[in-house]
Amino acid sequence: MRNLTAPLLILSALLLGIVPLFAFALTRGGNILPDAYALRITSFTLLQATLSTFISITLAIPVARAFARQNFTGRRTLLALFAIPLSLPVIVAIFGLTTLYGNAGLFPGLINLYGLQGILLAHVFFNLPLAVRLLLEALENTAPENHRLAMQLSFTSRDIWRHVDWPALKPALPRLAALIFLLCASSFVIILVFGGPSATTLEVAIYQSLRMDFDVDRALTLSILQVAVSLAVVWIVKGTLIAPAPENRLRLNGTRRDGRPTMTRAWDTFTIAAAALLVLPPMLAIAAEGVLHITPSRILVQAGLISFAIAIVSSALAIALAWGMAEAQVRLAKQRGSLLALGLGAYLVPPAVLSTGWFIVFRSFESSWLLSIALIATMNCLMALPFLLTVLGPALAKNLIHHDKLCAQLNLKGWNRLRHIDFPANRTALAQAALMAFVLSLGDLTAVTLLGSNGVVTLPSLVQQQMGHYQSAAAGGTALILAALCMGLAFAAQRLSRWT
Repeated sequence: MRNLTAPLLILSALLLGIVPLFAFALTRGGNILPDAYALRITSFTLLQATLSTFISITLAIPVARAFARQNFTGRRTLLALFAIPLSLPVIVAIFGLTTLYGNAGLFPGLINLYGLQGILLAHVFFNLPLAVRLLLEALENTAPENHRLAMQLSFTSRDIWRHVDWPALKPALPRLAALIFLLCASSFVIILVFGGPSATTLEVAIYQSLRMDFDVDRALTLSILQVAVSLAVVWIVKGTLIAPAPENRLRLNGTRRDGRPTMTRAWDTFTIAAAALLVLPPMLAIAAEGVLHITPSRILVQAGLISFAIAIVSSALAIALAWGMAEAQVRLAKQRGSLLALGLGAYLVPPAVLSTGWFIVFRSFESSWLLSIALIATMNCLMALPFLLTVLGPALAKNLIHHDKLCAQLNLKGWNRLRHIDFPANRTALAQAALMAFVLSLGDLTAVTLLGSNGVVTLPSLVQQQMGHYQSAAAGGTALILAALCMGLAFAAQRLSRWT
């Protein structure tokens, strides 16, 4: 029963958001059948998520191959810069994009940010570095013997792609595509800022139906469609969502020689430069705009303290639930697929639906600052779980069962086992997961937008307010502070990952 504690808590949180809405709709006897508006919103959600996924992966494959084939001065630095968008808060990235391509930006009119083009640009900005990182890892895990054999057989670049690189990338693509698709389909802040009447997704439409129109019937219809789309994606790629354990190989020499021809070097240079021009300028715009406008103020300090308070509570809760979920996945191997879907709960059940269901449940309680903090932290915890499970899952799978016999012989159980065996063995993975959860909560705007009240203003919501009031200078300073905090913590988590 202990192995089911974390899954049951997560399931309870999800049901606490879903059941009240259905009960409310049933008591009113409303109609939840999809209409033309719901089908149009669903088709646009599928369109933008599919295009974002396709563009990100299509661009990432040649970039990852270029990084794998070339070894040049500054390669490690450039890869580190490519990792920055992974830790950059969404609202900060939006500020960088609007500084460059907005109506009052450096390149006005180059790209229409407010519509499908802007949505795709923002999604590719975040997802291209993620795809490059995962695909490069797959390429670098290829056995060096394969490349030496390809060289001895005088393989061309096309032959190497067909017989070496593609077999290495193929297993990772469905998992990567599903991850990017779910992130884009559940995207909230990007659509809220760059979308419009003709560019609205299910997530934002649910928020508008509940918070602006309080049309519960339409919100339920859209929610059912959102859950159906997400579950369909998970079911299609269910056999590939769990990454295989890395093989232990004797690595003698991982240097590739197929990147030496002049044409290959020229193509790889162009590919990396094009990707850099897509990813780096928004980050430079954030730094350039914010460095001259960092002005400490009472509201900035207050927002920072609230952000840290929420992040501390959220990361502590997320670590506890992620540990329990990862342990359950190890112990209950036959139910691993169901547990994985439960861990993705915040991306399968729309956060707008969860937040409204929680509001209905807790509306009889006295509205307080502490209640808002607790609900925001819980939402951030659920949204961080899938990322934390990718860190804690492999670590526990490696160490947990390995120590079972030793613990049985020493009669170590419960707290004593956790203190003396499990915690020391997984200390680095726990620290890395805690930093990840803290960063995700610190930069999140979705939960604050859906659940924030009673004067709860965090650093991301402060940036949004300043942008909405055309205070670009103040927004630049706040965005730079938030970006620096998130990137510093993410860098610390990355350094810890090298010790696992």
